[in-house]
Amino acid sequence: MTKLIIFTDLHMVPEGTTIIGLDPYQRLANGIAHVNRYHSDADRVIFMGDLTHHGDRPSYERLKQLIDQLQPSVAITVGNHDRREVFLEVFSGTPTDENGFVQQVIDFADCRAILLDTLFAPPYDYPTSHAGVLCARRLAWLDRQLAEAAGKPVLLFMHHPPHRTGFTAIDMIRLVNESEFYDLVKRHGNVRHIFAGHVHRTISGSCRGIPFSVFKSPVHQQPMPFDTPDASLSVDEPAAYGIAVVTGDGVLVHTEDYEIAHRDAAIA
Repeated sequence: MTKLIIFTDLHMVPEGTTIIGLDPYQRLANGIAHVNRYHSDADRVIFMGDLTHHGDRPSYERLKQLIDQLQPSVAITVGNHDRREVFLEVFSGTPTDENGFVQQVIDFADCRAILLDTLFAPPYDYPTSHAGVLCARRLAWLDRQLAEAAGKPVLLFMHHPPHRTGFTAIDMIRLVNESEFYDLVKRHGNVRHIFAGHVHRTISGSCRGIPFSVFKSPVHQQPMPFDTPDASLSVDEPAAYGIAVVTGDGVLVHTEDYEIAHRDAAIA
């Protein structure tokens, strides 16, 4: 059974900086320590983008200090708050596809994991580049990876959800070519689960018959009202990461609110 730990929306900032009074470095450090303590047997820890808040080199360097402390192996892709070229300067060993996108395939005994680069940049023209895209070259690459995995369960990891999630402001900056993506995925028929971030909320369900999971951030979360008009609004709620376990029957998905989780239970 393949076991994967999933972090998204880390929003690392330079030293001495906070987001709504919260320290992304310390919150992620707590999460990494929690993974090392309880999930050191994970087959991979996957980071799904918005690694930094401003895409600056000092933030990537701080992030690398933390990620290097993880005991399990790591796989990383980028999100709309990232700058692909700066990320690759700091994380120079990160796999990319033939076109330089931060995409990779990881084959396990019971599944294939595919990480997708949905960053709609350069140019980094905000707010346009806060939306996600899988351009023709990235879709062609995905097409090949799905074809090669014929008959094997595939898990997709991407920063931007490829469909609406119910949050008005966030849905305006989701993956812009949703139909192209799903037409391709459905044609192959081997994608068993889609994992995404971007929303800073715990969301699960299915779209076009494919189950999906969206995870909260280790730092700040999206306010719950669905009709919030501003995608930049944040609230201080518990930090979290995801846990996915591939079984003989499918995929189990859990959320670990690691800063408030208790291991010592009492009998009621």
